[in-house]
Amino acid sequence: MNNIRARLMNDLQRIEAERYRLRKGEEVQDFICLMLEYIGDPQSELRDGLIYPTFYAWILEQRLLSSDELRAVLAVLLDEQHLFHGIGGQGDETVFTRTFTVLVIGLIIQRHREQPFLDAAGFRQLKAALLRYYAEEKDLRGYVEEGGWAHSAAHGADAIDELVQCPESGEPVQLEVLEAVRGMLQNGVYLFREEEDERMATIVDTMILRNLLGREHIAEWISSLAACGSQPRSNSQYINRINSKNFVRALYFRRDSEYFGKRLQEALLAAELKMNKFAAETGDSVQ
Repeated sequence: MNNIRARLMNDLQRIEAERYRLRKGEEVQDFICLMLEYIGDPQSELRDGLIYPTFYAWILEQRLLSSDELRAVLAVLLDEQHLFHGIGGQGDETVFTRTFTVLVIGLIIQRHREQPFLDAAGFRQLKAALLRYYAEEKDLRGYVEEGGWAHSAAHGADAIDELVQCPESGEPVQLEVLEAVRGMLQNGVYLFREEEDERMATIVDTMILRNLLGREHIAEWISSLAACGSQPRSNSQYINRINSKNFVRALYFRRDSEYFGKRLQEALLAAELKMNKFAAETGDSVQ
């Protein structure tokens, strides 16, 4: 373990023990640069156990970062060495940098929602980068035996759920987000098994709960999502169908059926039926 990393770990352990309060003479900036450098550390103790909780405490709970500092941190998080570090690769340790970067981006978006500090151009840049990340991330592993949680689909969904709640996210942004969710669900390669579907369902549930997008749009999207159920059978079609079916179920069972309204409820039920081969093909062989 190099001395800089060891010192950072010791400092953050002490800060955690002291309830994330800095000592006299210390400043947030004394630690932020190293936290950003090691945000994707392959050992979860530093990345997941210390750096992320410290960002959470300082950004949301104690609000120690000013608007200028938040903009500066966000600019680093969105760069090619953080959110897009090794983007497109699979099976290596760069995934941890991307997925814990996107978690901290979610914290910053939540802070912006509560105390706006981004101008229109800054928000557009953030939105474009976040949706680009969700489209280009190919390492979709959940829990990694050596390294702990990667969970890119889930972590990205958490940040996108914050994005859709921003006042700047009008109907065009909401529709863009739905297509980003479709792309992740129907990735054709990775079958989600660690509740990623629940985290993605939260995005659409938020849209419904907060009336961010007309339910007719959501119903149409749900219906179109189910089109994969009638496509020619292949491994990628199987993955897309199962991921989408599980997502629809996660959304449907999130709340009482009356919550959705008649049209959306019917769309959810019809979509599930179309993607459920056990129900749709009774008497046929099931594969």
